[in-house]
Amino acid sequence: MTAAELFTISPVVPVVVLEKAEDAVPLAEALLEGGVGIMEVTLRSDAALASIEAIAKAVPQMRVGAGTVIDANGLLRVREAGGGFSFSPGISPELLETSATEGIAFIPGVATASEVMMAINAGVTGCKLFPATAVGGVELLKGFAGPFPQMRFCPTGGVGLSNMNDFLALPNVSCVGGSWIVPKADVGAGAFGKITALCKEAIAKAQR
Repeated sequence: MTAAELFTISPVVPVVVLEKAEDAVPLAEALLEGGVGIMEVTLRSDAALASIEAIAKAVPQMRVGAGTVIDANGLLRVREAGGGFSFSPGISPELLETSATEGIAFIPGVATASEVMMAINAGVTGCKLFPATAVGGVELLKGFAGPFPQMRFCPTGGVGLSNMNDFLALPNVSCVGGSWIVPKADVGAGAFGKITALCKEAIAKAQR
Protein backbone atom coordinates (compact mmCIF):
# COMPACT_ATOMS: atom_id res chain seq x y z
CA MET A 1 0.00 0.00 0.00
CA THR A 2 1.06 3.60 -0.56
CA ALA A 3 1.30 6.05 2.30
CA ALA A 4 -1.87 7.79 1.14
CA GLU A 5 -3.73 4.46 1.16
CA LEU A 6 -2.42 3.62 4.63
CA PHE A 7 -3.74 6.95 5.85
CA THR A 8 -7.31 5.91 5.03
CA ILE A 9 -7.37 2.94 7.41
CA SER A 10 -8.09 4.91 10.58
CA PRO A 11 -8.41 8.60 11.49
CA VAL A 12 -6.06 7.92 14.40
CA VAL A 13 -2.76 6.04 14.09
CA PRO A 14 -1.55 4.85 17.51
CA VAL A 15 2.10 5.58 18.23
CA VAL A 16 3.16 2.65 20.39
CA VAL A 17 6.15 1.97 22.64
CA LEU A 18 6.35 -1.68 23.69
CA GLU A 19 8.81 -2.71 26.37
CA LYS A 20 7.75 -6.37 26.31
CA ALA A 21 7.04 -8.38 23.16
CA GLU A 22 4.44 -10.44 25.01
CA ASP A 23 2.23 -7.33 25.19
CA ALA A 24 2.19 -6.94 21.42
CA VAL A 25 -0.58 -9.33 20.43
CA PRO A 26 -3.06 -8.41 23.19
CA LEU A 27 -2.46 -4.74 22.40
CA ALA A 28 -3.12 -5.27 18.70
CA GLU A 29 -6.32 -7.15 19.56
CA ALA A 30 -7.39 -4.35 21.91
CA LEU A 31 -6.85 -1.75 19.20
CA LEU A 32 -8.85 -3.77 16.67
CA GLU A 33 -11.69 -4.16 19.17
CA GLY A 34 -11.65 -0.39 19.55
CA GLY A 35 -11.98 0.13 15.80
CA VAL A 36 -8.34 0.93 14.99
CA GLY A 37 -6.82 -1.24 12.26
CA ILE A 38 -3.33 0.25 12.03
CA MET A 39 -0.51 0.70 14.55
CA GLU A 40 2.96 2.22 14.52
CA VAL A 41 5.38 0.40 16.83
CA THR A 42 8.28 2.76 17.45
CA LEU A 43 11.84 1.46 17.38
CA ARG A 44 12.48 2.90 20.82
CA SER A 45 12.85 -0.37 22.70
CA ASP A 46 14.63 -3.69 22.31
CA ALA A 47 11.23 -5.37 22.02
CA ALA A 48 10.03 -3.39 19.00
CA LEU A 49 11.01 -5.70 16.14
CA ALA A 50 9.94 -8.85 17.99
CA SER A 51 6.62 -7.11 18.71
CA ILE A 52 6.08 -6.27 15.06
CA GLU A 53 6.87 -9.86 14.08
CA ALA A 54 4.46 -11.26 16.67
CA ILE A 55 1.61 -9.00 15.53
CA ALA A 56 2.22 -9.69 11.83
CA LYS A 57 2.02 -13.44 12.45
CA ALA A 58 -0.77 -13.63 15.03
CA VAL A 59 -3.02 -10.70 14.05
CA PRO A 60 -2.87 -10.48 10.25
CA GLN A 61 -5.90 -8.19 10.08
CA MET A 62 -3.88 -5.49 11.85
CA ARG A 63 -1.73 -3.27 9.62
CA VAL A 64 1.44 -3.05 11.66
CA GLY A 65 4.53 -1.04 10.88
CA ALA A 66 7.27 0.86 12.62
CA GLY A 67 8.04 4.35 13.77
CA THR A 68 11.30 6.13 14.62
CA VAL A 69 12.99 4.58 11.59
CA ILE A 70 16.03 6.74 10.94
CA ASP A 71 18.23 4.82 8.48
CA ALA A 72 18.15 2.31 5.64
CA ASN A 73 19.05 -0.56 7.93
CA GLY A 74 15.99 0.21 10.02
CA LEU A 75 13.75 0.06 6.95
CA LEU A 76 15.09 -3.36 6.01
CA ARG A 77 14.88 -4.76 9.54
CA VAL A 78 11.26 -3.66 9.85
CA ARG A 79 10.41 -5.38 6.58
CA GLU A 80 12.18 -8.56 7.70
CA ALA A 81 10.10 -8.52 10.88
CA GLY A 82 6.89 -8.35 8.86
CA GLY A 83 6.18 -4.65 9.16
CA GLY A 84 4.20 -3.25 6.27
CA PHE A 85 5.35 0.36 6.49
CA SER A 86 7.78 2.68 8.26
CA PHE A 87 7.38 6.16 9.70
CA SER A 88 10.41 8.38 10.24
CA PRO A 89 10.70 11.54 12.35
CA GLY A 90 12.55 13.14 9.42
CA ILE A 91 13.51 12.78 5.78
CA SER A 92 16.80 11.90 4.10
CA PRO A 93 18.05 10.85 0.66
CA GLU A 94 19.13 7.50 2.13
CA LEU A 95 15.65 6.68 3.39
CA LEU A 96 13.95 7.86 0.21
CA GLU A 97 16.30 5.91 -2.05
CA THR A 98 16.13 2.68 -0.04
CA SER A 99 12.35 2.75 0.31
CA ALA A 100 11.95 3.33 -3.43
CA THR A 101 14.50 0.69 -4.46
CA GLU A 102 13.13 -1.92 -2.06
CA GLY A 103 9.45 -1.10 -2.58
CA ILE A 104 8.87 -0.24 1.08
CA ALA A 105 5.92 1.94 2.11
CA PHE A 106 7.66 4.90 3.75
CA ILE A 107 6.19 7.94 5.46
CA PRO A 108 8.86 10.57 6.09
CA GLY A 109 8.60 13.25 8.73
CA VAL A 110 8.60 16.83 7.44
CA ALA A 111 8.49 20.26 9.04
CA THR A 112 9.33 22.65 6.19
CA ALA A 113 8.28 23.39 2.61
CA SER A 114 11.70 22.26 1.36
CA GLU A 115 11.24 18.86 2.99
CA VAL A 116 7.77 18.48 1.47
CA MET A 117 9.27 19.29 -1.93
CA MET A 118 11.94 16.63 -1.40
CA ALA A 119 9.23 14.10 -0.61
CA ILE A 120 7.12 15.02 -3.63
CA ASN A 121 10.11 14.85 -5.96
CA ALA A 122 10.80 11.33 -4.66
CA GLY A 123 7.24 10.22 -5.41
CA VAL A 124 6.03 10.19 -1.80
CA THR A 125 2.27 10.65 -1.44
CA GLY A 126 1.96 11.02 2.34
CA CYS A 127 4.12 12.62 5.02
CA LYS A 128 4.13 12.89 8.77
CA LEU A 129 4.17 16.47 10.07
CA PHE A 130 6.46 16.22 13.09
CA PRO A 131 6.53 17.53 15.74
CA ALA A 132 3.20 18.90 14.59
CA THR A 133 2.21 21.50 17.15
CA ALA A 134 5.78 22.67 17.74
CA VAL A 135 6.46 23.47 14.07
CA GLY A 136 3.24 25.33 13.33
CA GLY A 137 0.45 22.76 13.44
CA VAL A 138 -2.81 23.67 11.78
CA GLU A 139 -1.58 26.99 10.40
CA LEU A 140 1.47 25.40 8.78
CA LEU A 141 -0.66 22.74 7.14
CA LYS A 142 -3.00 25.42 5.81
CA GLY A 143 0.06 27.08 4.30
CA PHE A 144 1.20 23.81 2.71
CA ALA A 145 -2.20 23.25 1.06
CA GLY A 146 -1.67 25.91 -1.62
CA PRO A 147 1.68 24.89 -3.14
CA PHE A 148 1.36 21.17 -2.33
CA PRO A 149 -2.28 20.18 -2.98
CA GLN A 150 -1.29 16.60 -3.85
CA MET A 151 0.36 15.84 -0.49
CA ARG A 152 -1.51 14.26 2.41
CA PHE A 153 -0.35 14.53 6.00
CA CYS A 154 -0.49 12.67 9.30
CA PRO A 155 0.32 15.24 12.00
CA THR A 156 2.01 13.70 15.03
CA GLY A 157 3.44 15.32 18.13
CA GLY A 158 1.21 17.31 20.45
CA VAL A 159 -1.97 15.87 18.94
CA GLY A 160 -4.62 14.50 21.28
CA LEU A 161 -8.35 14.07 21.74
CA SER A 162 -8.88 17.78 22.39
CA ASN A 163 -7.31 19.06 19.17
CA MET A 164 -7.33 16.17 16.70
CA ASN A 165 -10.40 17.47 14.86
CA ASP A 166 -8.68 20.82 14.29
CA PHE A 167 -6.24 18.85 12.15
CA LEU A 168 -8.72 16.36 10.66
CA ALA A 169 -10.86 19.25 9.40
CA LEU A 170 -8.09 20.24 6.99
CA PRO A 171 -8.43 18.86 3.43
CA ASN A 172 -4.76 17.81 3.30
CA VAL A 173 -4.90 15.85 6.57
CA SER A 174 -6.00 12.23 6.30
CA CYS A 175 -5.27 11.06 9.83
CA VAL A 176 -3.42 12.00 13.00
CA GLY A 177 -0.86 10.08 15.02
CA GLY A 178 -0.80 9.95 18.77
CA SER A 179 0.16 8.01 21.85
CA TRP A 180 -2.74 9.08 24.04
CA ILE A 181 -4.82 6.05 23.06
CA VAL A 182 -2.01 3.67 24.06
CA PRO A 183 -0.71 4.95 27.43
CA LYS A 184 2.50 3.16 28.41
CA ALA A 185 1.21 2.68 31.94
CA ASP A 186 -1.90 0.86 30.70
CA VAL A 187 0.13 -1.32 28.34
CA GLY A 188 2.55 -2.20 31.12
CA ALA A 189 -0.30 -3.01 33.51
CA GLY A 190 -2.10 -5.13 30.95
CA ALA A 191 -5.09 -2.79 31.07
CA PHE A 192 -6.04 -3.47 27.48
CA GLY A 193 -9.73 -2.86 28.11
CA LYS A 194 -8.90 0.77 28.92
CA ILE A 195 -7.02 1.08 25.64
CA THR A 196 -10.01 -0.31 23.73
CA ALA A 197 -12.20 2.29 25.43
CA LEU A 198 -9.79 5.09 24.49
CA CYS A 199 -9.83 3.92 20.87
CA LYS A 200 -13.62 3.84 20.76
CA GLU A 201 -13.75 7.33 22.23
CA ALA A 202 -11.32 8.68 19.65
CA ILE A 203 -13.00 6.99 16.68
CA ALA A 204 -16.43 8.20 17.81
CA LYS A 205 -15.18 11.79 18.10
CA ALA A 206 -13.03 11.87 14.97
CA GLN A 207 -14.40 13.94 12.09
CA ARG A 208 -12.86 13.50 8.65
